[in-house]
Amino acid sequence: MSESPETAGTDLPVRDVVGVGFGPANLALAIAIEEHNAKCPPRERISAQFFEKQDRFGWHPGMLLDGATMQIAFPKDLVTFRNPRSAFTFFNYLFDQGRLVDFVNHQTFFPTRHEFHDYLQWAARRVDADVRYGTAVETVRGIRGDDGLIDRFEVRAADGSAVIARNVVMGAGLRERIPEWANPSTRCFHNHQFLFRLGEMPAPVHQRFVVLGAGQSAAEIVQYLHGNYPEAEVHSVFSRYGYSPADDSPYANRIFDPEAVDDLHGAPEEERLRLLDVHRSTNYSVVDIGLINELYATEYQERVRGRRRLFMRRASEIIAVDETSDGIEVAVRSGVDGLTDTLACDALILATGFTPAPLEPLLGDLAPKTHPPREVGRDYRLAVSPDVTAGIYLQGGTEKTHGITSSLLSNVAVRAGEIVTSVVTRRGRNGTLASVNAQDTYATSEAR
Repeated sequence: MSESPETAGTDLPVRDVVGVGFGPANLALAIAIEEHNAKCPPRERISAQFFEKQDRFGWHPGMLLDGATMQIAFPKDLVTFRNPRSAFTFFNYLFDQGRLVDFVNHQTFFPTRHEFHDYLQWAARRVDADVRYGTAVETVRGIRGDDGLIDRFEVRAADGSAVIARNVVMGAGLRERIPEWANPSTRCFHNHQFLFRLGEMPAPVHQRFVVLGAGQSAAEIVQYLHGNYPEAEVHSVFSRYGYSPADDSPYANRIFDPEAVDDLHGAPEEERLRLLDVHRSTNYSVVDIGLINELYATEYQERVRGRRRLFMRRASEIIAVDETSDGIEVAVRSGVDGLTDTLACDALILATGFTPAPLEPLLGDLAPKTHPPREVGRDYRLAVSPDVTAGIYLQGGTEKTHGITSSLLSNVAVRAGEIVTSVVTRRGRNGTLASVNAQDTYATSEAR
């Protein structure tokens, strides 16, 4: 990736791949590109550049709660399922940090979120990638060649810099889902920035918090607030009757396998959507059973001792909020008896999930008419008009076409290899790059 860039009849550099965003997905892509470049002749190397709006690499830093563990096994890291011999495996990270033996003695497949975040930062420092941190992409504009086809894109950043791309890989991540009635503030905020917003929050006056949501993040925040504010009440509000356990059984977990992407993408749309709905309990609005048991035990002991601080507001919804000079009033309505309680709180935390970042603001007329897009190739290449031969690849926002792994870490390694394979083979048709070798570490089962 250190090759001298070509120019396209302008002063702007030309890259084979330009990545929008540099989270775990595009980090995995950068690694796959580096491993490809290390094994091929110079003329077949892929040039790449990435833009990241954050000042440095970070992965949900606002949710790095003490003791919180990953919900996926560590071999589902940036590379192992694609190339277990890679220098970027989680195992090699442990070895490099002098903790390999200690981690094995720990006898767990699930590192803490702190440790996995440190692994991701370690990989981001080591990869040979041109990453422009603190630089957000503003527009991606198609460039027509002499034949009238859009075979390149101009990618322009907020700082005025620009680059020409033969392929753009969209890894812009997720957008916080905020209820329509909520006005984000220092006292009403999404859990994505939890630790940061908690630090900015005025000193508690009412000693009471409300957490909205029924998923893993909501339950973790309830536990964190209950443990770190020993004088405060914590009210967990959710529409279900109780927390539901995540289905992490072996057979159900096959929905996250790389092979499942082949099955789902090739299935009729009706069947694909049915399977996604059937297996929602593997990922959405569910909580690790161990955490459920801990919260239940805590609530039960408070009942025994007679001093309640943890309240489960089941089958309930928030119908109104009103910020005051020293807090926020939250009206909680029970769907069972119809009664409404108004709670004077210090903060309302919205653990209400995410939605894929929309493509329209960056892609303009190139963006699909539906959100999320319904026509995406098996190689994650967005289907656009026939006059666009340059590639737009999606790292996320493809759940309806590729399955639940779209927004998760489970498949980032294999997906990165599939995108590199697609870029190489599509350029190979034009005689620019060689065809895929089945033994190459970036190649995937589809290419082999």
